[in-house]
Amino acid sequence: MTDVDAAVTAIERQMAGAARVLREAAGMEVMGTFFLAGQEFALPALNVREVVGMPARITPIPLSPRCLEGIFTLRGAAIPLLNLARIFDAAAPAVTGEQRVVIIDVDDIQVGLVFDATGEVLRVRPEQRAGLHWQQDAARGVVAGTITLADGARVLQLLDADALVRIDNVPQVRAHASVARDAWRMRFLRQAQGRKCISFTVGGLRFALAMEAIQEIMRVPDLLPSVMVGRLCKGWLNLRGVPVGVVDFGALLGCGPSQSEPLDARVLIVRIGDEQLGLLVDAVDDIRPYFDTDILPIPLLGTARGAMYRGCLPNAELGDSLFLAHDHLFSESEVSDICAGHRRLYAHEAGAACAARKMTGARQVYLAFSLDTGWAADISQVREIVDFDGAVTRPPGMPACVHGMLQVRQQMVCVIDLRLLYGMAPLAAAPATDAARRILVLEHDGERFGLIVDRVDTILSLPDTQRRPSPQLLRVNGPQDMRQDSAEVLEVPGIDGREDVLTLFDKEKFIVTLRGQLGAVH
Repeated sequence: MTDVDAAVTAIERQMAGAARVLREAAGMEVMGTFFLAGQEFALPALNVREVVGMPARITPIPLSPRCLEGIFTLRGAAIPLLNLARIFDAAAPAVTGEQRVVIIDVDDIQVGLVFDATGEVLRVRPEQRAGLHWQQDAARGVVAGTITLADGARVLQLLDADALVRIDNVPQVRAHASVARDAWRMRFLRQAQGRKCISFTVGGLRFALAMEAIQEIMRVPDLLPSVMVGRLCKGWLNLRGVPVGVVDFGALLGCGPSQSEPLDARVLIVRIGDEQLGLLVDAVDDIRPYFDTDILPIPLLGTARGAMYRGCLPNAELGDSLFLAHDHLFSESEVSDICAGHRRLYAHEAGAACAARKMTGARQVYLAFSLDTGWAADISQVREIVDFDGAVTRPPGMPACVHGMLQVRQQMVCVIDLRLLYGMAPLAAAPATDAARRILVLEHDGERFGLIVDRVDTILSLPDTQRRPSPQLLRVNGPQDMRQDSAEVLEVPGIDGREDVLTLFDKEKFIVTLRGQLGAVH
C-alpha cells in the first residue's frame, strides 16, 4: 500500500466515524431529570420552561381533582400546580415548601409539576429508550416509557409532557402570546374597562364577584322556612315584597360547613338573568378596583361547575381571589327551582307583608358604615376599602386629624381620622373594635383621601324616594358634630319591618371642612 493509499484509507475511516457520530447525535434527545420520593424521572428539555421554588401563595380551586393543589401566579400568568405524587396515589401528602416546581410548556399550555429535587441534563440515545404501548381507546397515563442507563443499573421513568398538561379537570392555561404591548393602547384599555368587584370569603377561600352582579349585601336575617330547605338552600327572605331563596355558598363549593353563626356572615343578593338569589358567605372583605385585563384566565374545568370560574384576580396586598362568573354559578334548572320556585310558593306571603310599602323611583347603591351612628355613602364615591392595620407614615407638622400617609397600589393616600376632625370621642380601645375598623378610600380632584370608620356594615340598593332632608335636630349638636356636613338621611327598611335612619355622607362638604383644617396649620 502506497502512502497515498494509506492517507485515503485514513480519511475514509475518519469520515465514517464522523458519519456514525452524526447519526447517533441525530437520534439523541436532551432530557432533564428530577427526583420524587426516591425515584428518578425525566422530561424532554424542550418542554421544560424553567424550575422555580415552591410559591408562597397557592390558591385552591374548589371541586378540582385532588392532584391539583391550586393555582399560583408567575410573571402575569396563572399556573396550575400539579402534585405528581397524587397523580400516582390520591392518598399522597400535600406539597411542602422545600419542594421544587418545574414549569412544563406544551404548545404554550403551561402547568407546574412538583418534585423533591432537580437532577441533571442528559443526552439519551434512541436505543436507551423504551416506550409504552397502549391498547386502542385505553386511557393514557403520564408515564410514556423508560430510559435505561449504565448498562441497566439506572432506570428513569420518562414522563409524557403532553399528557401532563391535559389531565382531566385541570385547567389548560396558555402562556401570553406577547408580553410587550403599546403603552398608550394598554392605558386606554385599562381606563375603558375599569370596574369594581366585591371580594368575599367562604370556607377560608377568597372569591370575587363583579359589582354589577350584586344588588345588595345585608347581614344575615332570620330566614323564613322553605319546603326546599336542604344541604344548599337555607330558606328565603322577603326582599321588599319579593321572595328570594338563600343558598349556602360554602356547601355548594364543598368548602366544608360554615360556622353555625359566623360573626361577619353576609347574604349577597345576586342577579342571575332576570332572577334574584341570595348567597350566604362567611364574610365580605373589601371593594377593589380591577380591569378585565387583570383577570388571569382559568379555562373551564371538566366538572359540572367549572364554568363558574372566570379566572384568578391576583393582588399582592389583599390576596388572590377566584373571580366568579355570576351567570354560571347555577344551572338553568337550579335557578328555576330556587328562584322561580320560591317566587311561586311565597309571592303572596311576601307581597302581603310589604303591601303597605310600595317602592317607586330610580335606585342608587350605597355603602353603609358606622361612626358612632349609622352612615351611608354613594358607592360611586368609594374607590375601595382597605384594612386599618396598614403601614402608615405620618409627616411632621400635620394637624391631629391626619392619621398619616398610606401607600395603596403605588399611590399615596392621606388618611383622615374623622373622630379627630370633628371632635368626636375616641373609639374605645379593644381588639374587636380595632379589627373591625376600615379605611374608605375616596378621590377628589386627583387626590385620594382615606376615611377611618368604625366598621363597614353592608351595601344597600335604595330608591330615591328613601332620601329625606336631614332633620335640623341632628345638625345642632355643635360645630364639631360630623352631621353638620350632611343635609340628607336615608330611610332604610329592615327585614323585620323596622325602619332605620342613616345619615348620608356629603363628600363635597367634607372636603370643605378638611381644607379648612389643613389650611389652619399653615
